[in-house]
Amino acid sequence: MSLKAVLFDFNGVIIKDRPIHIQLIDEILLGENLQIQRVQERQAFLGFGYRAYLQNLLKNRGRVVTEVYMTQLLTRKAQGYILELEKLEKLPLYPGIEDVIFQIRDHDLKLGLVSDTLSLEVETVLTSAKLAEYFPVIVSGDDINSHKPNPEGYLLAVERMNQVYPELNLQPHECLVIEHTPVGIQAAKKAQMQVVGVANTYPFHMLQRQANWTIDYLIDLDLQQVQEVFLKKDGQFIVSEC
Repeated sequence: MSLKAVLFDFNGVIIKDRPIHIQLIDEILLGENLQIQRVQERQAFLGFGYRAYLQNLLKNRGRVVTEVYMTQLLTRKAQGYILELEKLEKLPLYPGIEDVIFQIRDHDLKLGLVSDTLSLEVETVLTSAKLAEYFPVIVSGDDINSHKPNPEGYLLAVERMNQVYPELNLQPHECLVIEHTPVGIQAAKKAQMQVVGVANTYPFHMLQRQANWTIDYLIDLDLQQVQEVFLKKDGQFIVSEC
Protein backbone atom coordinates (compact mmCIF):
# COMPACT_ATOMS: atom_id res chain seq x y z
CA MET A 1 0.00 0.00 0.00
CA SER A 2 1.41 3.35 -1.02
CA LEU A 3 0.84 6.83 0.34
CA LYS A 4 -0.64 9.13 -2.31
CA ALA A 5 -2.25 12.07 -0.52
CA VAL A 6 -2.13 14.10 2.69
CA LEU A 7 -5.30 15.69 4.06
CA PHE A 8 -5.08 18.53 6.58
CA ASP A 9 -7.58 19.65 9.17
CA PHE A 10 -7.82 23.44 9.31
CA ASN A 11 -8.51 25.07 12.70
CA GLY A 12 -5.97 23.80 15.19
CA VAL A 13 -3.62 22.45 12.53
CA ILE A 14 -3.03 25.30 10.08
CA ILE A 15 -4.23 28.27 12.12
CA LYS A 16 -4.32 28.88 15.87
CA ASP A 17 -7.60 30.79 16.03
CA ARG A 18 -9.63 29.23 18.84
CA PRO A 19 -9.72 32.43 20.97
CA ILE A 20 -11.33 34.24 18.03
CA HIS A 21 -14.02 31.58 17.66
CA ILE A 22 -14.74 31.58 21.40
CA GLN A 23 -15.22 35.35 21.33
CA LEU A 24 -17.50 35.24 18.28
CA ILE A 25 -19.65 32.44 19.69
CA ASP A 26 -20.06 34.37 22.94
CA GLU A 27 -21.22 37.33 20.89
CA ILE A 28 -23.79 35.15 19.14
CA LEU A 29 -25.08 33.84 22.46
CA LEU A 30 -25.35 37.34 23.90
CA GLY A 31 -27.18 38.42 20.75
CA GLU A 32 -29.66 35.63 21.44
CA ASN A 33 -30.05 36.85 25.06
CA LEU A 34 -28.32 33.72 26.36
CA GLN A 35 -25.45 33.09 28.78
CA ILE A 36 -21.97 32.88 27.29
CA GLN A 37 -19.98 29.63 27.20
CA ARG A 38 -19.02 27.90 30.41
CA VAL A 39 -15.55 26.43 30.84
CA GLN A 40 -16.91 22.90 31.11
CA GLU A 41 -18.84 23.37 27.86
CA ARG A 42 -15.72 24.44 26.02
CA GLN A 43 -13.97 21.32 27.26
CA ALA A 44 -16.87 18.96 26.53
CA PHE A 45 -17.38 20.17 22.96
CA LEU A 46 -13.72 20.71 22.09
CA GLY A 47 -12.92 19.29 18.68
CA PHE A 48 -16.47 19.41 17.37
CA GLY A 49 -17.20 21.48 14.28
CA TYR A 50 -18.58 24.92 15.07
CA ARG A 51 -22.06 24.06 13.80
CA ALA A 52 -22.30 21.09 16.19
CA TYR A 53 -20.60 23.14 18.91
CA LEU A 54 -23.10 25.98 18.66
CA GLN A 55 -26.04 23.58 18.39
CA ASN A 56 -24.96 21.93 21.65
CA LEU A 57 -24.58 25.28 23.39
CA LEU A 58 -28.03 26.38 22.31
CA LYS A 59 -29.52 23.02 23.31
CA ASN A 60 -27.96 23.35 26.78
CA ARG A 61 -29.84 26.62 27.11
CA GLY A 62 -33.14 25.14 25.97
CA ARG A 63 -33.01 26.75 22.55
CA VAL A 64 -33.71 24.75 19.39
CA VAL A 65 -33.22 26.50 16.05
CA THR A 66 -33.87 25.51 12.46
CA GLU A 67 -31.05 24.57 10.10
CA VAL A 68 -31.76 27.73 8.12
CA TYR A 69 -31.37 29.92 11.20
CA MET A 70 -28.26 28.00 12.27
CA THR A 71 -26.73 28.72 8.87
CA GLN A 72 -27.54 32.41 9.34
CA LEU A 73 -25.78 32.41 12.72
CA LEU A 74 -22.71 30.67 11.31
CA THR A 75 -22.59 33.04 8.33
CA ARG A 76 -22.70 35.98 10.73
CA LYS A 77 -19.89 34.35 12.71
CA ALA A 78 -17.82 33.82 9.55
CA GLN A 79 -18.19 37.48 8.62
CA GLY A 80 -17.10 38.46 12.12
CA TYR A 81 -14.15 36.07 11.85
CA ILE A 82 -12.88 37.84 8.75
CA LEU A 83 -13.18 41.23 10.44
CA GLU A 84 -11.18 39.93 13.42
CA LEU A 85 -8.45 38.60 11.14
CA GLU A 86 -8.20 41.99 9.44
CA LYS A 87 -7.32 43.53 12.81
CA LEU A 88 -4.26 41.29 13.19
CA GLU A 89 -0.82 42.31 12.01
CA LYS A 90 -0.01 38.68 11.25
CA LEU A 91 -2.11 35.55 10.87
CA PRO A 92 -1.62 33.13 13.80
CA LEU A 93 -0.46 30.23 11.64
CA TYR A 94 1.15 27.28 13.35
CA PRO A 95 4.95 27.25 12.90
CA GLY A 96 6.18 24.79 10.35
CA ILE A 97 3.13 24.70 8.07
CA GLU A 98 5.09 25.97 5.05
CA ASP A 99 7.90 23.47 5.70
CA VAL A 100 5.46 20.56 5.97
CA ILE A 101 3.75 21.56 2.72
CA PHE A 102 7.15 21.74 1.00
CA GLN A 103 8.05 18.30 2.35
CA ILE A 104 4.78 16.82 1.10
CA ARG A 105 5.17 18.33 -2.35
CA ASP A 106 8.79 17.22 -2.45
CA HIS A 107 7.54 13.64 -2.01
CA ASP A 108 5.14 14.18 -4.94
CA LEU A 109 2.04 13.70 -2.78
CA LYS A 110 -1.30 15.39 -3.38
CA LEU A 111 -2.68 17.87 -0.85
CA GLY A 112 -6.21 18.41 0.40
CA LEU A 113 -8.03 19.98 3.32
CA VAL A 114 -11.06 18.76 5.28
CA SER A 115 -12.76 21.04 7.80
CA ASP A 116 -16.16 21.56 9.40
CA THR A 117 -15.52 25.31 9.13
CA LEU A 118 -17.36 27.34 6.49
CA SER A 119 -15.53 27.84 3.18
CA LEU A 120 -15.59 31.63 3.62
CA GLU A 121 -13.29 31.33 6.63
CA VAL A 122 -11.04 28.64 5.15
CA GLU A 123 -10.53 30.37 1.81
CA THR A 124 -9.90 33.76 3.44
CA VAL A 125 -7.09 32.35 5.58
CA LEU A 126 -5.49 30.29 2.81
CA THR A 127 -5.56 33.23 0.41
CA SER A 128 -4.15 35.67 2.97
CA ALA A 129 -1.43 33.19 3.93
CA LYS A 130 -0.61 32.53 0.25
CA LEU A 131 -1.33 28.83 0.75
CA ALA A 132 -4.44 28.49 -1.42
CA GLU A 133 -2.56 27.23 -4.48
CA TYR A 134 -1.34 24.19 -2.54
CA PHE A 135 -4.85 22.95 -1.72
CA PRO A 136 -6.70 22.17 -4.96
CA VAL A 137 -9.14 20.03 -2.99
CA ILE A 138 -11.03 21.55 -0.07
CA VAL A 139 -14.01 20.08 1.77
CA SER A 140 -15.58 22.61 4.13
CA GLY A 141 -18.61 22.78 6.38
CA ASP A 142 -20.71 23.99 3.45
CA ASP A 143 -20.20 20.68 1.68
CA ILE A 144 -21.22 18.12 4.28
CA ASN A 145 -24.32 17.22 6.26
CA SER A 146 -22.60 15.22 9.01
CA HIS A 147 -19.61 16.54 10.87
CA LYS A 148 -16.67 14.90 12.61
CA PRO A 149 -16.44 12.24 14.01
CA ASN A 150 -18.54 11.23 11.00
CA PRO A 151 -16.14 10.33 8.13
CA GLU A 152 -18.24 12.02 5.43
CA GLY A 153 -15.84 14.92 4.90
CA TYR A 154 -12.80 12.71 4.44
CA LEU A 155 -14.58 10.34 2.08
CA LEU A 156 -15.82 13.30 0.02
CA ALA A 157 -12.23 14.55 -0.18
CA VAL A 158 -11.19 11.26 -1.81
CA GLU A 159 -13.98 11.63 -4.39
CA ARG A 160 -12.92 15.18 -5.19
CA MET A 161 -9.26 14.22 -5.33
CA ASN A 162 -10.09 11.65 -7.99
CA GLN A 163 -12.04 14.25 -9.94
CA VAL A 164 -9.07 16.61 -9.93
CA TYR A 165 -6.54 13.81 -10.54
CA PRO A 166 -8.39 11.05 -12.47
CA GLU A 167 -5.18 9.08 -12.99
CA LEU A 168 -4.56 8.89 -9.23
CA ASN A 169 -7.29 6.32 -8.49
CA LEU A 170 -7.01 7.33 -4.85
CA GLN A 171 -8.41 5.03 -2.16
CA PRO A 172 -9.07 6.09 1.46
CA HIS A 173 -6.36 3.80 2.84
CA GLU A 174 -3.81 5.62 0.66
CA CYS A 175 -4.38 8.90 2.53
CA LEU A 176 -2.60 10.34 5.54
CA VAL A 177 -4.57 12.78 7.70
CA ILE A 178 -3.15 15.48 9.98
CA GLU A 179 -5.54 16.12 12.89
CA HIS A 180 -5.37 17.69 16.36
CA THR A 181 -8.36 16.29 18.30
CA PRO A 182 -9.75 12.85 19.17
CA VAL A 183 -12.94 13.70 17.27
CA GLY A 184 -10.97 14.44 14.10
CA ILE A 185 -8.84 11.33 14.51
CA GLN A 186 -11.98 9.21 14.88
CA ALA A 187 -13.42 10.67 11.68
CA ALA A 188 -10.27 9.87 9.70
CA LYS A 189 -10.00 6.35 11.08
CA LYS A 190 -13.66 5.65 10.31
CA ALA A 191 -12.77 6.59 6.74
CA GLN A 192 -9.99 3.94 6.88
CA MET A 193 -7.21 6.53 6.78
CA GLN A 194 -4.06 6.68 8.87
CA VAL A 195 -3.61 9.71 11.09
CA VAL A 196 -0.88 11.96 12.43
CA GLY A 197 -2.01 13.61 15.65
CA VAL A 198 -0.32 16.95 16.31
CA ALA A 199 -0.43 18.08 19.96
CA ASN A 200 -1.61 21.63 19.29
CA THR A 201 -4.80 21.30 21.34
CA TYR A 202 -4.61 18.06 23.33
CA PRO A 203 -1.59 16.66 25.22
CA PHE A 204 0.72 14.34 23.31
CA HIS A 205 -0.17 11.30 25.45
CA MET A 206 -3.91 11.64 24.76
CA LEU A 207 -3.46 11.72 20.99
CA GLN A 208 -0.86 8.96 21.14
CA ARG A 209 -3.53 6.50 22.26
CA GLN A 210 -5.57 7.09 19.12
CA ALA A 211 -3.38 8.31 16.27
CA ASN A 212 -1.07 6.16 14.15
CA TRP A 213 1.67 8.74 14.63
CA THR A 214 1.92 11.53 17.18
CA ILE A 215 4.04 14.68 17.04
CA ASP A 216 4.45 17.74 19.26
CA TYR A 217 4.83 20.18 16.37
CA LEU A 218 4.19 20.12 12.63
CA ILE A 219 7.90 20.55 12.00
CA ASP A 220 8.47 17.17 13.70
CA LEU A 221 6.68 15.28 10.92
CA ASP A 222 9.09 12.81 9.31
CA LEU A 223 7.32 11.97 6.08
CA GLN A 224 10.04 9.57 4.99
CA GLN A 225 9.47 7.48 8.10
CA VAL A 226 5.72 7.60 7.61
CA GLN A 227 6.07 6.29 4.07
CA GLU A 228 8.32 3.46 5.21
CA VAL A 229 5.75 2.13 7.68
CA PHE A 230 2.66 3.02 5.68
CA LEU A 231 1.33 -0.47 5.40
CA LYS A 232 -1.37 -2.74 6.69
CA LYS A 233 -0.98 -5.91 8.70
CA ASP A 234 -3.81 -8.41 9.06
CA GLY A 235 -6.30 -5.67 8.19
CA GLN A 236 -5.17 -3.40 11.01
CA PHE A 237 -3.14 -0.24 10.72
CA ILE A 238 0.20 -0.33 12.51
CA VAL A 239 0.39 2.25 15.28
CA SER A 240 3.64 4.14 15.28
CA GLU A 241 5.19 7.45 16.29
CA CYS A 242 7.14 10.06 14.42
